[in-house]
Amino acid sequence: QVQLVESGGGLVQAGGSLRLSCAASGKTFRINTMGWYRQAPGKQRELVAATSDGGSTNYADSVKGRFTISRDNAKNTVYLQMSSLKPEDTAVYTCNAKGVIRAYWGQGTQVTVSS
Repeated sequence: QVQLVESGGGLVQAGGSLRLSCAASGKTFRINTMGWYRQAPGKQRELVAATSDGGSTNYADSVKGRFTISRDNAKNTVYLQMSSLKPEDTAVYTCNAKGVIRAYWGQGTQVTVSS
């Protein structure tokens, strides 16, 4: 099994920044891709950003140029640096780790951007 523990959410004003962290533990050798999803009230969950163990990244169009995903393989931790935050970025952000067989999910952390 793989356990994911997120931190770094909170309340921030529009234009501000936050950094989310997600630390994986357990059988981390099973992990290939790590990323972040978000779900706003009344909306479907969407991929925000992801990074492979090889270092490739992909982002949702809505966050390109504002968010940066990075990964420290030695610490089994993935980060999401969020800048120029907008009220529409308000959501529960959940860490995801994908292995060959299955995906693992964190508990989620609330990010609220006030206007």
